[in-house]
Amino acid sequence: MTDLKNMDQPSASADNFKWLVALVLIAGGMVAYYWFTDQPIYMRAGAVAAGMILGLLVAGQTVKGRATWNFVRGSRVEMSKVVWPTRHEAIQTTLVVIVFTLIFGLFFLFTDMFLSRLTGWLLG
Repeated sequence: MTDLKNMDQPSASADNFKWLVALVLIAGGMVAYYWFTDQPIYMRAGAVAAGMILGLLVAGQTVKGRATWNFVRGSRVEMSKVVWPTRHEAIQTTLVVIVFTLIFGLFFLFTDMFLSRLTGWLLG
């Protein structure tokens, strides 16, 4: 008897074939970029973009491609739930990071200078 759950999932060989087609499309776009060096750059870049887009569309039809797309959609939903800081909070936090970076940078500079002179005096 045929299990209905297995009818929705493609076979592994079909999935592998889709991956192969996706890789060939992506590689074909890159090969076209270097093959047609006498063409304008926008046409060569268009070939790369077309190969990438078509390759990603084919890869999106695989089991892992669908799972990746579902993950991306779920991530976008979770991003909308995040409470992002206000502009003022972001600027304030950035300034605190810059100040502490400068303080520790100066601390390490003076520590290095002191240890360098101490080493020179001891060995000197």
